[in-house]
Amino acid sequence: MARDTDPIATSVWIRPSRSLRGQPTLSLDQIVSAAIELLDAEGLDGMSMRRLGARLGAGATSAYWYVRNKSELLELAIDKVMGEIDIPDAAEVGWRTAAGASAREYRSAVLRHPWMIGVLGVLPAIGPNAMRMSDRMIKALTAAGFAGEELAFASSMLASHAVGSAMTEVAMRAASARAEKSPNELVAELEPYIRSLEADYHSYVALWTENKGMDMERLQDDGFDFGLDRLLDGLQAWLDRPEGRD
Repeated sequence: MARDTDPIATSVWIRPSRSLRGQPTLSLDQIVSAAIELLDAEGLDGMSMRRLGARLGAGATSAYWYVRNKSELLELAIDKVMGEIDIPDAAEVGWRTAAGASAREYRSAVLRHPWMIGVLGVLPAIGPNAMRMSDRMIKALTAAGFAGEELAFASSMLASHAVGSAMTEVAMRAASARAEKSPNELVAELEPYIRSLEADYHSYVALWTENKGMDMERLQDDGFDFGLDRLLDGLQAWLDRPEGRD
């Protein structure tokens, strides 16, 4: 892979520091904060170095003192968002509470900054805040008794549940905003179509009918909590197996 298409080799966290003359008008934190504000307002498609420059005004050129391009700036934005995630110490609250808090905080951060869906897994999240979050999660799962690849699998399960849940809710919110209708109103519009399918998909229609009165926004939170609790239950049950680990 060519270096300029390698997300690791070109990462802002790995490349050598540049030696530039002069002094930037704005600090790195000011620039990254402005970038996050723009991303929150306009999304990934609305984010460009030119638009960020217009937002920064007199300090427009300061961004290039710190980063070469949009991808490097996005890496910095990702890590600043990761800094919003507060994970309690497993030694103080227990592994389950710490691991659960990590997943909940991760999901909440993505919901506050929905553009994250488009960059997680595409750009490396290896800055100091992301590493701190990963370290706390590993510490919690290590305290539970996980080790080796099993620890990696358990951590990945919890992170995937957090991001997957957030991705579904972000999509729902976007559809609701485009239609200028609430999620409950959109679901209500489906009723005639769903009922027309009853002969072929009786089980699905029965489930939909039984739950159609549920508040869709509350359902997202309740569904996430239910899934997280079952994941934690499953991890504990695996640790408690009398026959030991395979």
